[in-house]
Amino acid sequence: MMTEKESATDNIIADAMATPSPAKSMGDPGITPLSPSHIQQNDTDPDAHTGPSFVVVVAIDFGTTSSGYAYAFTNEPECIHTMRRWEGGDPGVSNQKTPTTILLTPDRKFHSFGYAARDTYHDLDPIESKQWLYLEKFKMKLHTTANLSIDTDLHAANGKRVKALDIFAYALAFFKEQALKELSDQSGGEFDNNDVRWVITVPAIWKMPAKQFMREAAYKSGLVSRENPEQLIIALEPEAASIYCRKLRLHQMVDISSRTTQNGFSPTENVGAAMTQGDRYVVVDCGGGTVDLTVHQIRLPEGHLKELYKASGGPYGSIGIDYEFEKLLCKIFGQDFIDQFKIKRPAAWVDLMIAFESRKRAAAPDRTNPLNINLPFSFIDYYKKFRGHSVEHALRKSNVDFVKWSSQGMLRMNPDAMNSLFKPTIDHIIQHLTELFDKPEVCHIKFLFLVGGFAESPLLQQAVQNMLQGRSRIIIPHDVGLTILKGAVLFGLDPGVIKVRRSPLTYGVGVLNRFVEGKHPPEKMLVKDGTRWCTDVFDTFIAADQSVALGETVKRSYTPAKPSQQVIVIHVYCSEKEKVGFISEPGVRKCGTLRLDVSGTESPVARREIQTLMQFGDTEIRAMAVDVATSRTVKASIDFLSQ
Repeated sequence: MMTEKESATDNIIADAMATPSPAKSMGDPGITPLSPSHIQQNDTDPDAHTGPSFVVVVAIDFGTTSSGYAYAFTNEPECIHTMRRWEGGDPGVSNQKTPTTILLTPDRKFHSFGYAARDTYHDLDPIESKQWLYLEKFKMKLHTTANLSIDTDLHAANGKRVKALDIFAYALAFFKEQALKELSDQSGGEFDNNDVRWVITVPAIWKMPAKQFMREAAYKSGLVSRENPEQLIIALEPEAASIYCRKLRLHQMVDISSRTTQNGFSPTENVGAAMTQGDRYVVVDCGGGTVDLTVHQIRLPEGHLKELYKASGGPYGSIGIDYEFEKLLCKIFGQDFIDQFKIKRPAAWVDLMIAFESRKRAAAPDRTNPLNINLPFSFIDYYKKFRGHSVEHALRKSNVDFVKWSSQGMLRMNPDAMNSLFKPTIDHIIQHLTELFDKPEVCHIKFLFLVGGFAESPLLQQAVQNMLQGRSRIIIPHDVGLTILKGAVLFGLDPGVIKVRRSPLTYGVGVLNRFVEGKHPPEKMLVKDGTRWCTDVFDTFIAADQSVALGETVKRSYTPAKPSQQVIVIHVYCSEKEKVGFISEPGVRKCGTLRLDVSGTESPVARREIQTLMQFGDTEIRAMAVDVATSRTVKASIDFLSQ
């Protein structure tokens, strides 16, 4: 039975909601904790990722500069196939992956992706090409946009705006079509998309909105449907790399700490075998756009992975070098000219960057001979029209040392000039690594795995070696650009291998609590019939940087403010701060709402128990509210994209 006092308090909350609250309340706090001990045991769902069985796992590595897919059949998990070779590769660049470039027709229909998009765009008549929409390196927009939403725009090379969601969906649809075609050819019949488990990789340092954006793009592309969300796993790039690196055999990697392939182990021995219970290692994933650092520990007997320190890093990928090259060109030829040239001759600009790309790959610490970069004819021609003097003249009078004009019509760069373009990006990475190794959680690191396309750079390898000075063994897989792709396939085959992650955010719900003098700020107080309430209270489910087991469910019990309430509204909030007291604090944002309709039902007890559950899945978080008396349930995915 409920005491008179208790029922009065419940009415008070109802009154507080009915009348404007003197507290600057941010919403309808329709629930209050059922009892002080409303925190229940957390459950881990061991089958969080089972569900329907799939015939094949296809992973898509949607990179900033290049993309690709790989797959394995569930009955032959050891055999990972990387996608067929593409036509139109570049000289000096191995083309298992294709450039992340996309071309739309003037009426905004998908035309082509990758080398095909680049070559078509290049061969278009210069006047006509201005009408076509060509995009490259667009993935970074998801990292750099502060208030990402479904409506975020991207700019094509001709300056026109397109919806980011459309572009990402077109790209995923292209990979879906390519992969299904290859699978159909292999199996000799039409391959059904329902038999595929898809995995898409994203940087670990991406914020939740960017991770959700990828899932939305996958729904839009038809890769998977909203009805079967578990058909798609969003995997974190360094985690995928980590899973693959543990399985490496010694003939599949180079230990640059000693520069030999064997270093005292037999070539068939696993690095995994050299890793024992409790071993800690760092994965440094250096891609085109971002650098991601994660620290993992092996938990035997099963060899599960535990994340020891939350993912860190930043936008320090290899495209930073391209920007430095662009800055150098602006210094020599003028920002005004470069800006004009990019808009007026977009295809020639693309050519120039392709020429730079192959020279960038030839940069090395011990290089002594200069690097020649071919300037497209239209660059030379347009510059003369624009300035009234020659490119050669511009180089002579610019005070940029190390860059000369060669008689064959090339920019000749001294190796020091090239190395200086790498410096800002590599410095960022080294600074970040240094800070990471200074953290108390990050001691006794046995291995450092250097992965991602940028890891191939000898300049970066040398810088990492100099920084570590033998503190950890630096391991680089042979197929370093495909490490993430292969690891993502392994993850899709056995998603249970990652057991513990660190929560990037603090999550909770907004509630009303009894007002406690000295504990609660007076401006949050609400007095009704002699009882004092504190509004806007943030009731924490999980705190930032707390360890979360994959599939873990956190439960809380609440009761509606007003027994006669027909609809119970629960708002879910998140924040990057570890400790949050009130939903009105700066940096707290609403990321989900649960509306539970209890109309037409009776509760057998006076205080209706509403259980609220949050399940922490791969990169999604699902929330659920249950009316215990009637088992009515409402579910919601936490939404980070609605503004």
